[in-house]
Amino acid sequence: MTARDAVAAVVDPELRVVTIDELGILRDVETDDRGHITVTITPTYTGCPAMDVIRADIGAALRAAGHLDHEVRTVFAPAWTTDWISPGGRAKLAAAGVAPPGPTRPVTLSIAVRCTHCGSPDTEQLSRFGSTACKALWRCRACGEPFDAMKAY
Repeated sequence: MTARDAVAAVVDPELRVVTIDELGILRDVETDDRGHITVTITPTYTGCPAMDVIRADIGAALRAAGHLDHEVRTVFAPAWTTDWISPGGRAKLAAAGVAPPGPTRPVTLSIAVRCTHCGSPDTEQLSRFGSTACKALWRCRACGEPFDAMKAY
């Protein structure tokens, strides 16, 4: 298995339905002429508590694939954006009940987030903070069910 394939398959520890590649955290996997692998990642936000687990999981995936000489670099610029979530990642989030954000753009109106249970746009944000720091807690006014929504950055 290539180093890129091994790392791309690492599952995000907070959003277990998507990989770090689908989430856009994985920026690059380079192999130099000596075979040394450098993996570059960007957190969804600067204080993301999952980064230590992600780095450890990347190391474990590389070792399991036979790539022993590696390092994981964390870069903050450019900052991660929800635009980096792949279409497949967005579909997986929605199927798991987490509303994926749309493309980021200047917005002057309130944003309606569609309910992941019934699809209604008649929703309300209950808390800016959800089960993880990168999600917010919403409730559908139509069906009454709560759901997480990824925050748009």
